Amino acid sequence: MNADSQSVAGAETNAPARVNHIEIDLPAIAEESRHHADDPDPQLAARRALVVRELLRQRAAQLALIDTEGPLEDDTLDALLAQELRTPEPTPEDCRRFYEQHPTRFIRNEIVYASHILFAVTDRVPLALLRHKAEETLNALLSAPETFEARARELSNCPSAGVGGSLGQLMRGDTVPEFESALFDHPDEGLLPRLVRTRFGFHLVRIERRVAGEPVAFEDAADDIARFLAERVRHKAIQQYVAILASEATLENAAVEAATSPLVQ
Repeated sequence: MNADSQSVAGAETNAPARVNHIEIDLPAIAEESRHHADDPDPQLAARRALVVRELLRQRAAQLALIDTEGPLEDDTLDALLAQELRTPEPTPEDCRRFYEQHPTRFIRNEIVYASHILFAVTDRVPLALLRHKAEETLNALLSAPETFEARARELSNCPSAGVGGSLGQLMRGDTVPEFESALFDHPDEGLLPRLVRTRFGFHLVRIERRVAGEPVAFEDAADDIARFLAERVRHKAIQQYVAILASEATLENAAVEAATSPLVQ
């Protein structure tokens, strides 16, 4: 890789990034960070995203898809990836294997009754302090679970605080993926012994009751599985493609490693 030692995650984050001597300045990184508020380090995530986008923009210019100084619009990005990437389609055997290996994903009408306490991410509270407060509260509740409703009314940043944190009846698709996984992908009941992190903040979750659903037949799920597997393959292919671009570039303070470059945001 031609990038210097500061191009990886330990980049000098109070300095501009450069991609083949094209500068990405600090105001641009600060503006982009607003789109990464749910990331543990929004500034670092913004730096990575802008560096990856500049790598792709420069490649599009090399292929004459845009002018040398032209912006990378979404249609240009689509044309670039269509020209440069070749990804295999999942076979019926691939889909069947995924179905059999992930039975809990293919349950219909499964219901969970749950409550939570939300420690919401805000600009006013440092993330580390917020996590510490959430962990401190979780440890106290594990010792005194009967105080959950009172703690929810006192501490939760969710409207459900008014009803002791109760979210009522939930089904798959009702919540963000991270929260859904905590509710449905494990058989646990009662107060979960771990924080659940979502884009909204840190959640303390209590499972009151589960209602088992019925399995979805493979034939009914096959098309959705094929789309999911195709997107996963494409996701990995883009990662590898960006890694190649990074390995061939001169990077400074880029926070990108050739082997683990993130996808375009």
